Amino acid sequence: LRAALVLLAARLGDYQFERAAHPALAIELLHAASLVHDDLVDHTLRRRGRVTVHARWDKQVALMLGDYFFAVSANELAAEPDPRIISFYAHAALTVVEGELRPVTQLEPIEIALDQYFYKIGSKTAALFEAACKSGIAVAGGTPEQIAAMGQFGYDLGLAFQIVDDVLDFTGNEQTLGKPAGNDLREGTLTLPLIYAVAQSSSPLLRELARTNSPDPASVDALVDEVIRANGVGRAMHEAQRIVQRAKSRLDLFPTSLTTRALNDICDFVLSRQV
Repeated sequence: LRAALVLLAARLGDYQFERAAHPALAIELLHAASLVHDDLVDHTLRRRGRVTVHARWDKQVALMLGDYFFAVSANELAAEPDPRIISFYAHAALTVVEGELRPVTQLEPIEIALDQYFYKIGSKTAALFEAACKSGIAVAGGTPEQIAAMGQFGYDLGLAFQIVDDVLDFTGNEQTLGKPAGNDLREGTLTLPLIYAVAQSSSPLLRELARTNSPDPASVDALVDEVIRANGVGRAMHEAQRIVQRAKSRLDLFPTSLTTRALNDICDFVLSRQV
């Protein structure tokens, strides 16, 4: 998806595949590197139903493979003469790490919980979407205004993508997600559906969780049911829909075309995806 965003953003300007291919490859390699390292740090055993690198081999292999992906990504960027592209990706890589170092640590008060949550997903997910879109339009000769607009589009799309991902953790199943529902809760990850559910429910189970901010693994299934019952999922999806509409509005700067329609279709896909 991130590579597709680079190529589509480039089609909004003077499209040259040879120029756009390098940042498209680089963003996917950067993303892959972040996933390998993220799984290692979080001790995650499976991703999308597949055994993670460190679980299949060992921590040293995972660390080196993640570093290798970073190096290959950098090598792709070295072939791009526009120094702004390297800057976009370097900033994104820094932001991803900063986001990983600042998890959501509390569920109340909701203002603080939301600030922590949106900082987290803005850093770990939206930053890469933003860099992809800015790079695509930049290599196609986009103006500073166009680059800024596409960056905002990508950032908003990334926020919505992660919110839906967090919703699927409550509504999906092991067959579709490759992991059981409530996996984030089991790992102690506090996400938007949970934040909203706690804010609008008097459930003893959710009240206890709000006090401790540490889910009891034995109560995860019951917590998933409580979050859905308290409309935490519904409210989170409403927020994702609002952000997607904002993302679509960023495209108003560009003439309507097959490319803008494709970008709008991606926005709709992000809201409707099941995995």
